[in-house]
Amino acid sequence: MRICLVYDCLYPHTVGGAERVYREVARRLVAEGHQVTYLTMRQWDRGADPDYDGVHVVTAGPRMRLYDGEGKRRTQPPLVFGLGVFWHLLRHGRSYDVVHTASFPYFSVLAIALLRPLHRFRVVVDWWEVWTREYWEEYLGRRAGWVGWTVQRLCARLPQAAFCFSRLHARRLREEGLRGELTVLEGAYPEALEASSVVEVAEPLVVFAGRHIPEKRVPALVPAIERLRERHPDLRCQIFGDGPERPAVLEAIARSGLDGAIEAPGFVERERVERALRHALCMVLPSRREGYGLVVVEASARGTPSVVVRDPDNAATELIEEGENGFVAASASPEDLAAAIERVADAGPALRERTAAWFARNERRLSLDSSLDQLASFYASDSARS
Repeated sequence: MRICLVYDCLYPHTVGGAERVYREVARRLVAEGHQVTYLTMRQWDRGADPDYDGVHVVTAGPRMRLYDGEGKRRTQPPLVFGLGVFWHLLRHGRSYDVVHTASFPYFSVLAIALLRPLHRFRVVVDWWEVWTREYWEEYLGRRAGWVGWTVQRLCARLPQAAFCFSRLHARRLREEGLRGELTVLEGAYPEALEASSVVEVAEPLVVFAGRHIPEKRVPALVPAIERLRERHPDLRCQIFGDGPERPAVLEAIARSGLDGAIEAPGFVERERVERALRHALCMVLPSRREGYGLVVVEASARGTPSVVVRDPDNAATELIEEGENGFVAASASPEDLAAAIERVADAGPALRERTAAWFARNERRLSLDSSLDQLASFYASDSARS
């Protein structure tokens, strides 16, 4: 089949969970004999060839800064990208059997829906997250938030085959008005995963890996570690990643006086993060909002338990089976985070063995291969060809 994948980011030019998944999805679809075009915004230097592994990469917008200084998505790039998608599909829409897009940024979904009757391609939309009206207004302000929520709601009601990566957002999508096909894909980890045959002995180390944006609440780790070190003076913490909240993280470390015990080296080579995850006491994700939580799966594959935070917008809690591969903290307060981390320490090596066993039981379900099998079945189905 002729498939057009639409997303405004392309790994490794931008680093995030969704772009890692889409890069691998495109590569594997080509390997299965499909013809794949990846429609995105330009994030590379002019003159560079972004094509890879038989995937044809086409730009639908210029190089633009996607985030503002606070780590929030800017509104101009989605509008520009939506226009670029519309223009490309207006000219080339008949070249595709399926247009498969991420729901965000939503203007590209509107462009696809407008041209669907003209070119009669099948529309597939991945809904990584569905925000509530309250969250939209908190994120963008009352008026702009209402617009964002209205556009999201409109996109949910357009004809499409929808895929979600959590039960939380699947439920919200139905509540927003989706009436068509809806499939929950639980496997989103794009790398080859194998359950670790040897569970490493844990070091007194807590690890975070991700973008430093307000939703991740990275600075909350510092006072939690400070509290824990009163009882566990050898405990250390490594905070990987970068973003607009990094100055607040560094300031919190300096204020705590734990420089050396808490490290924040920024973006580092993949091997260093891998090594830290393999030997850590636990991985902590204090985020208030996650569409999936890839790092929880990554940690579990190495026998390392995770601590996540209970929050209405946090789908990562669906990946935690309490006492089997980690714990869910009641909040991101220093007291609650410290209590959850201490539960991991108290559980000892037995929890690491259970975490490895949990991953071994769920390995197939959590792999991207399982989701690709469902996608392949959909592409081959009568509904995809109709």
